[in-house]
Amino acid sequence: MRDVTLLDIYEHHIAQKYLKRSGMAHAIAVAYHAFQLAKEHKVDVDMAAKAGFLHDIGHFTWYRNGKWDYELYRKNDIHPIKGAERAHKLLIRLGENPVQAKATSLAILFHTDSFLPSNDIVRTPLQKVVKWADEKDEEEGGKHHYRKIDPDRAKQSIIRLDKMIDEELSKGADGGETSLPI
Repeated sequence: MRDVTLLDIYEHHIAQKYLKRSGMAHAIAVAYHAFQLAKEHKVDVDMAAKAGFLHDIGHFTWYRNGKWDYELYRKNDIHPIKGAERAHKLLIRLGENPVQAKATSLAILFHTDSFLPSNDIVRTPLQKVVKWADEKDEEEGGKHHYRKIDPDRAKQSIIRLDKMIDEELSKGADGGETSLPI
């Protein structure tokens, strides 16, 4: 039994505010990619999907002269730092296990190298999965952040992914494959 579901997160006003800003369709796609990659790499599917869903919750909108400036964003953005903090606070408020909330937030922190002074970070399996999931859905010039999804379709996609996670976790509980926590 999970403490917090993706639907719990999706329905929270903080998640709605910031995930709509950074692209709800992208967040859902990355959550699905993270789930699949987690299964392949024997990583906790619940934490992977949550980190994938929340990975861009820290985005700021970089505008110049009223228009989105992708280069300004690439040079100055530190969204993984803000996102890790925002996701951790949200998960704890929703009642997530503190150890899982921390691991999920660290996966968000390390989902990209864009803010790091060097590219020599050694990631945990969970952190690698979330990074790969994000990269699978990227489009040139940040266009993945602007794909649209109908709110009803988004909610149904989240409900479906929650069901997939529960089914996968029940396999481990029934003596099947076990997931590594991070």
